[in-house]
Amino acid sequence: MGRRLATALLATSLLLAAASSSADSTAADEPLVRAEIHPEDRLSEALAAMRDGHYAVATQQLEQLLGIEPNFRLAQLLYAQALALRSGGRVDSPPANEDDPRISALLAEYRNRSDELRALPAPGLVPSLLLKLADEIGNVLVVDLGKGRAYLIDNNGSGQYVVRNLYAGIGRNGFGKRSAGDLRTPVGIYRVTGWMGDDQLPTLYGAGALPLSYPNSWDRSLGRTGSGIWLHGVPTDTYVRAPRSSEGCVTFSNNDLLSLRAQLRVDSTPVILAEQLDWVPAAQLDAEREPLLKAIEGWRSQGEITLSDLSLFAYPGENGLVLAQFVQNQAGDNPASSVRRDQYWRLQDDGAWKIVREMNR
Repeated sequence: MGRRLATALLATSLLLAAASSSADSTAADEPLVRAEIHPEDRLSEALAAMRDGHYAVATQQLEQLLGIEPNFRLAQLLYAQALALRSGGRVDSPPANEDDPRISALLAEYRNRSDELRALPAPGLVPSLLLKLADEIGNVLVVDLGKGRAYLIDNNGSGQYVVRNLYAGIGRNGFGKRSAGDLRTPVGIYRVTGWMGDDQLPTLYGAGALPLSYPNSWDRSLGRTGSGIWLHGVPTDTYVRAPRSSEGCVTFSNNDLLSLRAQLRVDSTPVILAEQLDWVPAAQLDAEREPLLKAIEGWRSQGEITLSDLSLFAYPGENGLVLAQFVQNQAGDNPASSVRRDQYWRLQDDGAWKIVREMNR
């Protein structure tokens, strides 16, 4: 899509009401500005107000947003448009050179914040990758790299629920990391290995960083190289980074990163980086995991072992590959014999499941 067309689409989405009216709407049912909410939700409300012709409300919402996040650059651009609309003029494009790469980056960010991408999945739908979660796993962070959205999913006895839907930036060359320096974000299943605060890092990383366990054993088996893949913040002179601007890390606003830090458990919480997510009814996964559970039980029964805390993840980017994670105990359940184990199971052409790689964590 050319820059002119992308710019026109942005202008059209913002100014549906502007073509027929140059006056600021003062209708009696003009919406009120709500109390403080997440900056992304505030931006969405401002866009809706602009589309409905409530330019005064949009201006007030954006002023409040910029008072909280003065370096929210997309909000700055939209604020300039809201002021132009409120003055009675017609705005056909952002008030800047549409060939400017900075504007192109803001357009891409705008698309990542569109209503379609921000919308939560319908109740009862879960990512198809989450075949089974052990009760001990309180939550999972799942990133849809293609959409630039991250979902924090709570896991409890009554099911799995999306509790956060966040804007996320990725590598400047996209995803599918293969080698060091390719500027791509990996696709796979990882865990947080620690925390590095802002006092330990250059300003590029903002509030801090949560290093991930890339490369994992599956990456190494495929010869993938590189290191230093983190979830991290952004410099204090900006609210977020462009959708594709990192060297392979996943970036969040500093406040969102700190919120995630409080939720993600080191060496425990799964962090899944997927090319795309398919949301399916939870009941659909029952039938899909049953044959694999039987295969795992068959393997377990051949040795004097017991399993607990079993989780099953369909591995992103791989057809017919599932990662099984569990605690393995030898006969007698001696605590000293317990080990955390990863097994990779591959679906064979004949429909049977086979272990293709396994190791202790």
